[in-house]
Amino acid sequence: MKRILLVSWLFLLSVVLGLPEVNADVKMPLIFGNHMVLQQDANIAIWGWADAGEHIEITFAGQKMKTTANADGTWQVKLKPVKTKKRGETLTITGKNKLVYSDVLVGDVWVASGQSNMEWGVKVRKEYADDIAHSEDSLLRLFFVPKNTSLQRLADIEIPQGTASPERAARWVLCTPEMLAKINGQGFSATAYYFARDMRAANGRPLGVIQSAWGGTRAEAWTSLSGLQQEPALAHYVAAYEKNVKDNPEILATYPQKQKEFDSAVREWDKTVGKEWNQAQKEWAVAVRAAQAAGKPAPPKPAPRAPRPPNPRKPDGGNNGPSNLFNAMISPLIPLSIKGVIWYQGEFNSGGSAKEYATLFSRMITDWREKWGIGNFPFVYVQLPNYEPVDQEPSVEGNGWRWVREGQSKALNLPNTAMAVTIDVGDPFDLHPVDKYDVGHRLALAARKLAYGEKIVGMGPLYKKMTVKGNKIILEFTNQGKKLMMGTSPYLPEGEQPQPKPTKLTGFGIAGADRKFVWADAIIEGNKVIVSSNEVAEPVAVRYGFSNSPRCNLYNEKGLPASPFRTDNWE
Repeated sequence: MKRILLVSWLFLLSVVLGLPEVNADVKMPLIFGNHMVLQQDANIAIWGWADAGEHIEITFAGQKMKTTANADGTWQVKLKPVKTKKRGETLTITGKNKLVYSDVLVGDVWVASGQSNMEWGVKVRKEYADDIAHSEDSLLRLFFVPKNTSLQRLADIEIPQGTASPERAARWVLCTPEMLAKINGQGFSATAYYFARDMRAANGRPLGVIQSAWGGTRAEAWTSLSGLQQEPALAHYVAAYEKNVKDNPEILATYPQKQKEFDSAVREWDKTVGKEWNQAQKEWAVAVRAAQAAGKPAPPKPAPRAPRPPNPRKPDGGNNGPSNLFNAMISPLIPLSIKGVIWYQGEFNSGGSAKEYATLFSRMITDWREKWGIGNFPFVYVQLPNYEPVDQEPSVEGNGWRWVREGQSKALNLPNTAMAVTIDVGDPFDLHPVDKYDVGHRLALAARKLAYGEKIVGMGPLYKKMTVKGNKIILEFTNQGKKLMMGTSPYLPEGEQPQPKPTKLTGFGIAGADRKFVWADAIIEGNKVIVSSNEVAEPVAVRYGFSNSPRCNLYNEKGLPASPFRTDNWE
């Protein structure tokens, strides 16, 4: 009787005071589950929670390891590297209870992150329908991290109220037409899927892709607080974070309800104002094309007829508060063993802070690597495509996309990075260009070269150096393959005729000491480009494709476009 009373008293005390339950079950992060993929040829991190001092046993692929939960209830082991396994294995974790995960493959794991052009799902456009229908692949596994924000680092993924397809969120699924189209409501990331499809065809290894992306987000939101603190130039983001925490202690408690209200408001906006705004954009695109054909100025871009509803999460910065997305959508994935990251973002950093992106983006990459603690894993990213009506000048300031692209190019100075250039497959009138196949394909080429050492041309030409000779500037490049060439976009919009074969290089501007750029004549000689203009007798600098939506057509022999660049460092 005394024992029964004691147990009852302890249980009541735990409920009243919020103490841990007696004999709590061992618990695993949501990133672990049936059908998951573990990283091959690397130490495999397995971690979770249990009672302090609880003995845990982990078995997988012939390995058995034991550990004891720490005083705070956390535990972690690292299994020895395992070779590729295309037949499902069983992962078992045993403490006071037993967890069994079946059909676990061993292959490569890639994290796909960024903003809307990474989030953009395969169900959104009819152009992807045939690829969805033929997507069945039992060795390709998909995982969707639901959208969430947090002022503090989360140890596990959370599934907020209002999450699209909650029954498919935060769990591993086999790639089937149904799952590919229904994850996240709009389907799994089209960019990530086309990347994965190419990678599966290239090496045949089991592949797991984790989508953790959110449209309209900034790079500082994807960077940890400690990461931002390491760069003095980013101190204003640290100050903004600290203000959010100081001013809004109630945010974490009220967030779920606020998110529910906001999501409801956005859905209502999409049904009414958003629908009209999309039609207005389409009409504007037609008017711009007509004006350009007639040699007239483009009409101004229409403003939406009503604003989006205010974000009730705004006090904490919402999905753009410094570190908020890292805390909620990246931190819970660490320390999962991964092969690398593919990234598509930058549009939302193209405003007044565009020139800062060179510092911010490189800091973010370094920060992720520091937090994961597995070395300089491959980081492959998309350089922003062309967007907005075609620029008529060689150095238009625009809205800063050229500065973001330059910042992305500078990140190549970090070890184990590669860049997919997409300056030819964007849409001047659509922030979300439909051609995600070529984006994914180019990411895969870059990854195959960088992460797997394939002897292929993985990127387009990159500016190497210049030499002035009289009234000409001679440019040299890397990643040119056997030769440089003129080319056209591989993407043909529905209803449009193929582009004619180009007869001259375009997109080059040249300037003298007065820093005034004019359009230049450019020719390919061997593996070099010779740039000149009758208007500039003593040239000192060249810019190529250095605007928001340039006309440029320099490629290598593999049909990969050259990255926009400048030889000067003028502001």
